[in-house]
Amino acid sequence: MTPALEIDGLTKRFGEKLAVDAIDLRVPQGSFFGLVGQNGAGKTTTLSMAVGLLRPDSGSARIFGEDVWSAPDRAKALVGVLPDGLAMPERLTGREVLTYLGLLRGLPRDVVVGRTDELLAVLELDGADQTLVIEYSTGMRKKIGLATALLHAPRLLVLDEPFEAVDPVSAATIKTILRGFVVGGGSVVLSSHVMALVEQLCDHVAVIDQGTVAAAGTLDEVRGERSLEDTFVALVGDEDGGVKELSWLSR
Repeated sequence: MTPALEIDGLTKRFGEKLAVDAIDLRVPQGSFFGLVGQNGAGKTTTLSMAVGLLRPDSGSARIFGEDVWSAPDRAKALVGVLPDGLAMPERLTGREVLTYLGLLRGLPRDVVVGRTDELLAVLELDGADQTLVIEYSTGMRKKIGLATALLHAPRLLVLDEPFEAVDPVSAATIKTILRGFVVGGGSVVLSSHVMALVEQLCDHVAVIDQGTVAAAGTLDEVRGERSLEDTFVALVGDEDGGVKELSWLSR
């Protein structure tokens, strides 16, 4: 079966900094795939290259077999993306954002209206559909960003830190939607540095460390008999394994 996302040798350098070092990854169709790593490990850079937001120095990425860089129209029609720090047209309302992006994608107006109504209702934004995005809370921005990613009925969702700074109620709503998307045959790639969240949601996981893949496979294969957090610390933690302390706070 063709992978939902296939990454081969993706490499990116910023000046002297090698941010991503020839990463290879396979995301199976129908999987909920977690990409975990410390801040600065290369998760965002990898995902940005994988979906066509950032051109790699070398390597390739394919979405359901469609090359992201040689066939961008076909590849990007199959994926919905929620980048970290997504910029929104802040002087539009949530409804206007979805309408504009839906029409920009070439969807019929009646389809855009119907999907917008349903997305706003399911994401509990229907009460704020006439509120300007600039007035949205962080949780509301995450939810409207997820709505834009789902609007065109993609087969793959790529979400960069979708739960960061999101309140528990909004997080529960997003989790329910993502689980339903996977049950319905979709595939999800989610990046996070919160191990408990990945264990709760994901069935596959890859650990990224200093721009390389330290481990990848099913959740059980990667974590073994330990928790994912313990496995993660063992893979990417300091060699001495010590917990750092401040001398003046020690008793």
